[in-house]
Amino acid sequence: MKRPKLRKASKRLSCAKRYKIQKKVREHNKKLRKEAKKKGVSKQVKKDPGVPSSAPFKEEVLREAEQRRLQVEEKERRKQAKKEERAQKRKKEKEAASKETEPKAKKARQVKDKHCTPVIDASDVVLEVLDARDPLGCRCPQLEEAVLKSEGNKKLLLVLNKIDLVPKENVERWIKCLQQEFPVVAFKASTHIQDKSVQAKKSRIVASNEVLDRSRGAACFGNAGLTELLTSYATVNAQNQALLRVGVVGFPNVGKSSLINSMKGILACNAGVKRGITKSMQEVHIMKNVKLIDSPGIVASPSNPPVSLSLRSLQVEEGKESVLEAVRTLLKQCDNTQIMLQYNVSDFRNSLEFLSLFAKKRGYLQKGGVPNTEQAATAFLADWTGAKLSYHCKVPENISLPAYLSEAVVAEMQKGWNLDKLRTNNDETLKGVKFPNQASSITFISKGLTAGLLSISDISEEKPDAEATEGETACVQDEVTDFFSELSDSTAVSSNRIRLVSWK
Repeated sequence: MKRPKLRKASKRLSCAKRYKIQKKVREHNKKLRKEAKKKGVSKQVKKDPGVPSSAPFKEEVLREAEQRRLQVEEKERRKQAKKEERAQKRKKEKEAASKETEPKAKKARQVKDKHCTPVIDASDVVLEVLDARDPLGCRCPQLEEAVLKSEGNKKLLLVLNKIDLVPKENVERWIKCLQQEFPVVAFKASTHIQDKSVQAKKSRIVASNEVLDRSRGAACFGNAGLTELLTSYATVNAQNQALLRVGVVGFPNVGKSSLINSMKGILACNAGVKRGITKSMQEVHIMKNVKLIDSPGIVASPSNPPVSLSLRSLQVEEGKESVLEAVRTLLKQCDNTQIMLQYNVSDFRNSLEFLSLFAKKRGYLQKGGVPNTEQAATAFLADWTGAKLSYHCKVPENISLPAYLSEAVVAEMQKGWNLDKLRTNNDETLKGVKFPNQASSITFISKGLTAGLLSISDISEEKPDAEATEGETACVQDEVTDFFSELSDSTAVSSNRIRLVSWK
């Protein structure tokens, strides 16, 4: 159809018409090839006739052709040699980089450990901060033994932090259990301290006649009792020295810096969910005669059982264990029903199936809707080590004193403290904190004390038992195999049902 006022028609076609023409051409060519194949007609390949014998300068032409061929081959050979040389160079650079990072990692661990022993030596009182969700797993026997054997009649106090994440009955049992060895202080650190003091915020709330929400992270409990305890001890021992130095030690992510910030009332030390934020010693004066010393977290020894390290997510951070293996180890220590209720997922047979359900629930999907189990495992570990997940461990029925403790040492550690006032302060702290329900908290069994490294000489390339490691790997492989075999069986059953329905 000609366009108006123009002599020629437009050559533009609609897409449907153009595609139809292309399709018809393809079908036509295909039909011709089919017919030629039936008739036995084959394409004649044009051969290179070469240089005719009658051509002048035939030898020179052949020599030039041979030289061109050799030049092309030499060019390809040089190209391949350069490619191999670049590959070797990349390999050497990668090996050199890996060799450089290993000493740096070792040095970083040594720097962390260098600060733990000086903190003990410089302190008159040592506060060992414990996570109330696993108090036994947060205790370091090497640390406690070093405090007891150090000079200067040092005292050791256990601070049970994060009590708001554990049921009240469990906290009371743990306080009663740990008091048989050392004095215990119940504590709930403030996690939302910024530049302004918590006291100023509380005073503004009281002045405006608003209700103080004690369930928020800004609320702190136990700081007044602990400050009073340290002040009274400093007053009693004022004849020896005017200033009481208190060292705050413990494993990573138990709340050491948060405890100091809560007692100071302002953001004096950097704190966060990420481990290893505190890099060196830091002194903070909370009162005229009391000074707190912050320290980096204790490095866990590689000789600890893998289960014990997985409960604290220590192996994952050091790159010794994958997040999938850590989640598998954690789920073996917990009840499936409680995990289902906590994350609102259906029943699962193993860790791989749980991570698939959890990934779909959170929207961690890869291309094609495949669940990203590794991302789900990382999120689960973040919940486990952070403050989102409420879990607790059962108090052992029979606990015997460690080898480095005796009744005489326990009695010596109890001296100098107003224990009656300490119990009263703990009761007041427990009254103010909002605790989770026993039913909504995940229960697991603690694996005992966690060995730590206090000096550089303790750092060695210690590895867990090889047989145990091989057994763990075999268990993972068996679990994955069982999962896929069950999955294939269920798929076969469902396909048979589909066939039966279609036949009917």
